[in-house]
Parts: sequence; structure tokens; C-alpha cells
Amino acid sequence: MLERLNQAMEHVEEHLDGRLDVAELARITATSEYHFRRLFSSLAGMPLSEYVRRRRLTVAAAEVLAGEPSLLDVAVRYGYTSGEAFARAFRALHGVGPGEARRSGAVLNAQPRLSFRLVVEGSATMRYRIVEKEAFRVVGKKARVPLIHEGVNPHIAEHVRSVPPETMRRIVALSDQDPEGVVSATVRLPEEGPGGLDGFAEGSLLDYYHAVVSGAAEVPADLDVLECPAGSWAVFENTGPFPQALQQMWAEVAARWIPSNPYEYRPGPEILRVRPVPDDPEQSFAQLWIPVVRTPA
Repeated sequence: MLERLNQAMEHVEEHLDGRLDVAELARITATSEYHFRRLFSSLAGMPLSEYVRRRRLTVAAAEVLAGEPSLLDVAVRYGYTSGEAFARAFRALHGVGPGEARRSGAVLNAQPRLSFRLVVEGSATMRYRIVEKEAFRVVGKKARVPLIHEGVNPHIAEHVRSVPPETMRRIVALSDQDPEGVVSATVRLPEEGPGGLDGFAEGSLLDYYHAVVSGAAEVPADLDVLECPAGSWAVFENTGPFPQALQQMWAEVAARWIPSNPYEYRPGPEILRVRPVPDDPEQSFAQLWIPVVRTPA
């Protein structure tokens, strides 16, 4: 996998001044596009779209400083439709506009090329189980919220508070299968076009459901429903301070468990069930359900 990832990074470099096909990166790494984006984000610490944007602006900066070609030619070469769009992106990374950089020789920032290497770790055991589930529904109240990697997400907290108690009682009554009771289900939204967030970046949007898992055929019209097809789920559990322990588990699943096991992500919600630990208000028990598919041998 490391060799394939580095081949994918070489492909990125060869296409910085043209159209980069994520499907080709997935083919090189023998994964799906969804899995490649998720794996890259976990290992690199940034989404693929952000890395490509930074690399393009790093390489473009060399041409800006060289004095040739024109700034508009540089902008077009690296995928910007106008000089203004290029100038905004250039300033966001480098702190100065391209015209100023060309005139003054300003100090600029650079995104180094990424390469992946083996680091020996993982001595701690990760406990998990694979569950096969028939099709089911996530039923509750939905909100569109920004992704926050660390700490409590205030947008989610506000959404949870906004659901009336009577509505929650009706939602809870629909719970009829594992994971039981009230859960959180999140669905990452697709990339928002060139240079946009790709679903894994801080601030990218999620559909968040404060809900239950149900097989109910009929659901009240005022509730939101997410249909989940039959498939495999990897289920992880841990206990620790909320939300830090949960966010660490999420990261370890992506960065350690997925690359080490014959499974990859498939589209679908990530479902979380959290319960307080009796007699210890600082600790929570978390159960994380991730939709997966077994990779070909």
C-alpha cells in the first residue's frame, strides 16, 4: 500500500498543471474514490483537495517569482479561471498577492511534496467486530452542520437542544434494533467543486441526524429519514472522556485499522452511540459503526 500511495503522489505531481482525476488515484492504490479520499485525509492530516491546491500554488509561485509568463498565463495553467481567483488563492496561502510577490521578492510559503513511509506503531490492540445488517432506516431530526475535528461541535449541540422532548419521545419509540436507543448519524457531503472542501476538511458540511436505528415501515411525516442499504459494518468501542476519546478512536480507525485490514469504506452514515459511564461523569462509553466492504483478495 505504501508503494501505491507514493505512486499516487507522483501522479499528482505530474498533473498539477492539468486535470487531476481522482478515479485514477483510486485505481493506482486499488481502492475506491471514497476510500482514497478518506485514507489520504487521515494519513496526510488534510483533505486531498487542500493538498493539491497548496501544491499547485507552491509550484505556481516559482513561475510568479521568475517573472515569466504573465500572471494570467500562470493562473490559467494551474486551473484558475481568472486572474482575480488566482490572486485570492495565492494570497490565502502566501500572505501576499502574486503581483506584489513578483515585484518585491516577498517571502512565500511552500507545501512540500508528500511521501509515505513505514513507521512501526500499533502495539495497542484495537477491538472490533464485523456486523452484517439488513437494510434499515435512521429516523430522527436532521441538521446540516460544519465538521469540527476537535472539541464539542456547538452546531450539533444546538441542534440536539432544539429537538422538543415530545418529539424525542416519539423518535425513541421507533428504536427496534442494534445500536439501540438514541444515536448520532453523520453523512459527509460530496466535494463542492474545484478548490472546494471535499467532505473531510475542517468546516466542510455534514448532514447530522439526532436519531434512532429502525426498521419501521411507516414514519411520522415530520421526522427525517435516511435509508441505509444492507451491508457490512465495522463496530468499535472505547471508554474515555467525551469527546476526546471518541475523536481519537475515529482517527485511529481511519489511520490504523483501515490500512491494516481487508476492508475499505463504503458510502453511508457513520453511526455513534454514546452513553455515560455509571459513577464517573467524566467518562463515556462510545460505540462507533462504520460502513465497510471487504476488499478483493
